[in-house]
Amino acid sequence: MKLLSVAVALSGLLSPVIAAKPQSTKLPADFKPPQVFKNANLVHIISLEKNYAKEQINVAIENVSKQPQDEYFLPFTTSQISRVGGFEVKDRKDESAGSFTAEVVEFDPKSDIQYYRIRLPTPLKAGAQQTLGITFYYLDAYRPLPEAIEQDEAQYLVHDFSVFAPSAYKTSKQKTEVKSASATVPDYTKLDKFPQKQGSKLTYGPFDEKPAGAVSPAQIRFEFSKPVTHVTELDREIEVSHWGGNVAFEEYYNLEHRGANLSTPFNRAKWTQSQYFNRGASAALKELRVPLQVGSVDPYFTDVIGNVSTSRFRSSKREALLELKPRYPIFGGWKYPFTIGWNTNAENVLRRTAAGGHVLKVPFIEGPKQAEGIEYGRVNMRVLLPEGAENVKFYTDIPETAITETSVGLVKTYLDTVGRTSVTIKTVNLVDEFRDRSLVISYDTTTLSSLRKPIVIFASMVSLYFTAWAIGKIQVGFAQN
Repeated sequence: MKLLSVAVALSGLLSPVIAAKPQSTKLPADFKPPQVFKNANLVHIISLEKNYAKEQINVAIENVSKQPQDEYFLPFTTSQISRVGGFEVKDRKDESAGSFTAEVVEFDPKSDIQYYRIRLPTPLKAGAQQTLGITFYYLDAYRPLPEAIEQDEAQYLVHDFSVFAPSAYKTSKQKTEVKSASATVPDYTKLDKFPQKQGSKLTYGPFDEKPAGAVSPAQIRFEFSKPVTHVTELDREIEVSHWGGNVAFEEYYNLEHRGANLSTPFNRAKWTQSQYFNRGASAALKELRVPLQVGSVDPYFTDVIGNVSTSRFRSSKREALLELKPRYPIFGGWKYPFTIGWNTNAENVLRRTAAGGHVLKVPFIEGPKQAEGIEYGRVNMRVLLPEGAENVKFYTDIPETAITETSVGLVKTYLDTVGRTSVTIKTVNLVDEFRDRSLVISYDTTTLSSLRKPIVIFASMVSLYFTAWAIGKIQVGFAQN
């Protein structure tokens, strides 16, 4: 019933397809955010507990102009903005209101400072305040130091940041908290009497008033005993079959470890000993756990060599877990491309609406779920709907700023005539914290389109039968005189 209610909402709110990501708004080359706001109080939280950096800026903004204002700008350097992912903004006092519209604005490509523009749903009146919760992620957020280590040495990562939160406006009061993955933090930037260190957390501030654009470069070096797993590109394909009552999933991963390289060649004997006797501090990636939807069946795991047998699949009424072990442990600088796939009964993810249409609801990202997290440079999603599907509408709650392209087209597969309708969505800079986000697609099919494939199969079989019958009637021999 919940899926049907989603379908009703889709039919009322969505256009036939989600529009492609809008082009960045162009502003004058000398653009500077008008000083119509001030940050009355700001708390900046930097989490380095996973192999990507998560930043949260909780800020009470105040309209200091004489007119209502609805545009708030957040600055980033050119290097930062290319690595920002999952940018979302909500009202801290009313998170049920949903995410605010946010976009990158374009004004001067040569400028080192670029901006995200946040649109408030209701213009903020003069003198009024509103509390924003801004969340985003940095991919490629660390560099190993040292860059190369022994196989059983501890791995240390360095993260660069600013003690003062990025802001295009004057800030009356602020503080910054940095949470590392471990309490082993041999090096970090000191600023006057700050930071205060408590276990794995460093606290800078509170600081008094700072001008717009204030920056105080800092860095932290901490132990990270897990792999720094990065998926350069994920190609995810979903194929829906009405006649087979099946939905097939296949994912191709181009995975790499971005941690410290090995300073000496890999030693298999030492590695085996470390697994049995728990020796060493290796940050190699040795296994992946992939939670699937309950009811998933027929999983497979292949790489460039072929089928990989070191996998285990557990399925019950409460879970479906695919456990993978690559052919070799993956150390810093190493890559491992592989493919996984599985099937699920269409009834688990596909419903018919009261009007006779269909609604498909699947996770946008499934993939490995690791304690250390996984970041995705690019995710290319393609859904193949049944042949003849029309009136296609789709919705995803992945942040709009991550979507680079959407399209609806035709793809020909086995025994197709006109081709299957395909929905393609391409995104950049996502992290596994978006595993719970969904992709919902509604579409209609006609009776003719539903019968097209069985008619083609029947006609092919009849043609084959009559061809074989006709060949059998041909008499081959030599006439005698």
